[in-house]
Amino acid sequence: MIKKFETKIGNGNIIIETGRMAKQADGACLIQLGGTVVLATAVSSREPRENIDFFPLTVEYQEKTYAAGKIPGGFFKREGKPSEKAVLTSRLIDRPIRPLFPKGYVNETQIVTMVLSCDAENDSDVLAMIGASTALTISDIPFCEPIGAVRVGRIDGKFVANPTFDDLEKGDLDLVIAGTRSSVIMIESGSSELSEDVMADAIAFAHKELQPLIDLQEKMARELNVKKREYTPSIVSDELVNRVKSEATAKLDEINKLSTKEQREEAMHILAKNIAAKLTAENPELKAGDIKKAMEEAEEESVRAYIVDKKLRVDGRRFDEVRKITCEVGVLPRTHGSGLFTRGQTQSLSVTTLGTSADEQTIDALEGETQKSFMLHYNFPPFSVGEAKPMRGPGRREIGHGALAERALKAVMPSKDSFPYTVRVVSDILESNGSSSMATVCASTLSLMDAGVPISKPVSGIAMGLVKEGNHEIILTDIGGVEDHYGDMDFKVAGTVDGITAVQMDLKIQGIPVSLVRKILADAKVARLFIMDKMLQSISKPKEKISDFAPHIVTIKLPQNKIGEVIGPGGKNIKKIIQETGVTVDIDDEGICQVASQDGEAIEKAVAIIRGMIEEAEVGKIYKGKVKRIMNFGAFCEIMPGKEGLVHVSELASKFVKNVEDVVKVGDEITVKVIEIDQQGRINLSKKQAEPGYEAEDKTNK
Repeated sequence: MIKKFETKIGNGNIIIETGRMAKQADGACLIQLGGTVVLATAVSSREPRENIDFFPLTVEYQEKTYAAGKIPGGFFKREGKPSEKAVLTSRLIDRPIRPLFPKGYVNETQIVTMVLSCDAENDSDVLAMIGASTALTISDIPFCEPIGAVRVGRIDGKFVANPTFDDLEKGDLDLVIAGTRSSVIMIESGSSELSEDVMADAIAFAHKELQPLIDLQEKMARELNVKKREYTPSIVSDELVNRVKSEATAKLDEINKLSTKEQREEAMHILAKNIAAKLTAENPELKAGDIKKAMEEAEEESVRAYIVDKKLRVDGRRFDEVRKITCEVGVLPRTHGSGLFTRGQTQSLSVTTLGTSADEQTIDALEGETQKSFMLHYNFPPFSVGEAKPMRGPGRREIGHGALAERALKAVMPSKDSFPYTVRVVSDILESNGSSSMATVCASTLSLMDAGVPISKPVSGIAMGLVKEGNHEIILTDIGGVEDHYGDMDFKVAGTVDGITAVQMDLKIQGIPVSLVRKILADAKVARLFIMDKMLQSISKPKEKISDFAPHIVTIKLPQNKIGEVIGPGGKNIKKIIQETGVTVDIDDEGICQVASQDGEAIEKAVAIIRGMIEEAEVGKIYKGKVKRIMNFGAFCEIMPGKEGLVHVSELASKFVKNVEDVVKVGDEITVKVIEIDQQGRINLSKKQAEPGYEAEDKTNK
């Protein structure tokens, strides 16, 4: 039976329908806002997956090009690998729902969301998040409680729920949050230097706006009479956990005092190996996987107790203390700009490369084609954590971290008009022990300033953690890897001295209140400004000049009626300029012409040629010309690139000229004056009238 449910969020109605499509999935629904429609499905296997210590959840977000009335490009005419938007949206769905599955549920579970229709006004990502939660809620898959999700913009100081693409362009905030009835569980935000109070107010507004979506899902579950399936949790027996704890506790207290990641990992490896050997000797039937799980529980309990009970961190820092920071710029001799940022045992090498408009990235999205002139790419090689693994293309985590850092810096990047370069920043993580994405923000800021990119303000970032036990809510500044792994939160905040430019929050628990979010943002600001001060000691502002190794660009605005003339038939004129000067020339549809080269003289020569092609000759103006052709009635002289005029034999000299070649020859450079441009655009020149004293002589003769 087909059932439809509807609620209003912001200025639009969200319609959720079930019972018409994908009926063999455990849960499925269509969700619609305006003309954008997403199909969301949830399927979970009936049997648990054996010998694993994680929840096997996969989330796929797919964009069908037919949704926007398009046929895919390329040879195969099929949708190819997921776009960056698809990868980021898959992560956006995964992050809030993963903590809401019950502990010990290890059945293979898959969420698939497909964009079936796109109206180019309403984004499909938030719809996919709501659809995924709805599909799980109306299925028999164990799922603790539904989530709501909403995007919030800010236009003229007012918050707007479910803004359109146009609304976001007008505003200074793009915030997506997911939450349960009582708590916020995931935050993703980009903004134009908003204060901590404004950001917290936006989160509170969003949490209030998403409540009707939770009401709607609960209503659907009641009307569909949903009953959740029985399952046996895959957990280690209390007896084994207690046995491991009795063997490990004393040693774990010692390990928690070790100062470096390497020391801790080595000590943990030896301890785990010794305990496994002892327990299997006592009981050969024990599974290695169960002992490993029990050891993980023992370590988690030890780390958390160390923080909550002893008020200590595993590396000895105060709760609000940032690790030692060093910053360097210009570390690579031939790159356009470079920065090396090290915080504790996390290190990012960031390199900036400047290019022309030809280097812009073309984004072919369902909403339409756009050009991207600022790109930040993040790489996480295995050696950064002391591992040996295959190195393939960037994974979802790498794409996500790069997008977060790019969003943090986008707010301070110069406009294309003031800085006509395409900018690519690459962050290679060389060491990692907590928050490499925020290290990337800091290193990339250093790199951009070293490259001479005129960013409006430097940006720094920090990752905050949380350990929540009973009434204890301990906020940790600058979390390390162990605190990230065994803590409850990873809350990243990036911004300038004047406000926040990016936020990302993920939780392992089922949400935190907005009041706690406010405190975390306030603590993060103190840490951000501390890091900023360290960064500015190495470079205080962008360099005045770009690198000698970067292309220098001159921009010329071509009149619309001259674009074709400059390009020439089949690009003939442009190719000729490039061949003669060695520059690169790019012209867009608006007539913006960029001439780029590392050779300043070559740029000057090319610019002179182009200006000559678009410049109109003026009657009465004197030009330096070159004789191109000799005829018996005069000489044709080029006064500007591609523009010739005739010097009639009577205008060659003040006296009678019998033979043109008695006065000028091909290749001669002569000074001429434009005396007439006829109705057909033909230019008539005079050599004699351009000569000094001609006017005085003419008056004397009269």
